Amino acid sequence: MLLSVGHACVDVYQGAVASLVPYFVAERAYGYAAASGLVLAASVLSSVAQPVFGVLTDRRPMPWLLPLSTLLGGLGIALSGVSGSYGLTLLFVAVSGLGVAAYHPESARVARIASGGSHSAMGWFSLGGNLGFATAPLLVGAVVATGGLRLTPLLVVPALVGSALCLPVVRSLERRRAAGSGTAVTVGRDDRPSFVRLSLAVVCRSIVFVGLSSFISLYAQERNGGSTAAGTAALFVLYAGGAVGSVLGGRLADRWDRVTVSRWSYLVTVGSVAGVVLAPGQALYPFVALTSAGLYVPFSLQVTLGQDYLPTRVGTAGGITLGLTVSIGGLVSPLIGGVADATSLRTALAPLVLMPALSWWLFRTLPEPAVPRSGTVAVRRKADGSDDAPAPVRSKNG
Repeated sequence: MLLSVGHACVDVYQGAVASLVPYFVAERAYGYAAASGLVLAASVLSSVAQPVFGVLTDRRPMPWLLPLSTLLGGLGIALSGVSGSYGLTLLFVAVSGLGVAAYHPESARVARIASGGSHSAMGWFSLGGNLGFATAPLLVGAVVATGGLRLTPLLVVPALVGSALCLPVVRSLERRRAAGSGTAVTVGRDDRPSFVRLSLAVVCRSIVFVGLSSFISLYAQERNGGSTAAGTAALFVLYAGGAVGSVLGGRLADRWDRVTVSRWSYLVTVGSVAGVVLAPGQALYPFVALTSAGLYVPFSLQVTLGQDYLPTRVGTAGGITLGLTVSIGGLVSPLIGGVADATSLRTALAPLVLMPALSWWLFRTLPEPAVPRSGTVAVRRKADGSDDAPAPVRSKNG
């Protein structure tokens, strides 16, 4: 539970970047391309840093990163509205992105240990991040809409709460390390071709989600008479629907396999993204909710799939599936903004319909990793990351 709430406190700052975009446009007259550059600033550093942190946590667990990275993520967003300089704003947003990048690989490793390989438990961990995303537009709206960008320092509060919640987790891991206790972790042969195909599917998902996160608020305003409330509501629905999708994905995967659930989810999302682009006025909101759920049903499943495809490098797998592939969507945002400036926002968003179709196609060729049976040889990895002698593993099904 602490990990889930801490995840929410960190992912508030991923959602805050997109939530702040309409206010930067209104107060500083940024164009679509300039506004999307803020999303890019957070994404570029995060996309490079998360796999690096994943490799480092594979070599040596660093639970102390959890509270430190949470504070860094909050500090960057808190300072982003203080300076009128576009360059400094980009820098502060990038600092926040670095904090988010440092958090996710280590938190995914710790969550895997705590969950014991349960899809539902990982779904609840992902739910925390979704709730953080969903809270971001409400939090930013409550703070910035009342006093402008000069009040962004108040947005550091979730980081203070999140870092405090991480401390018991760090102390618990230290106690386990001191006691020499460990958790059985299945280690097998890496399936790199499957991991690459999975990563490409996550890239396509990322392009859709980050593209909509960056512009759905402005698009909803445009389709509903310029109402700021309409834009905030659309962004909230986009993030809140993900909370439902994360929990639903874990439950569905416990009944069917992860690959099948993800494949069907992406197929449904093709139609819902088309609805977002084409539906008139307030009719777009149900399609936004369905798109969000469809994109998040596979989210936690893709994290555990990546770890199972690279069982000897779970930190690296988490860094890539939670970091690099997700952040690549931010690299496409300036392109969407440039097309929107040259044509219209609807025209710029229309190609996003193709992305979940590509994810569905890539999942058609993916295997479901075998569930370890009783007696399977595994390596027992201690809380400090070292390995004991092989030990039998009992699967969750007995």
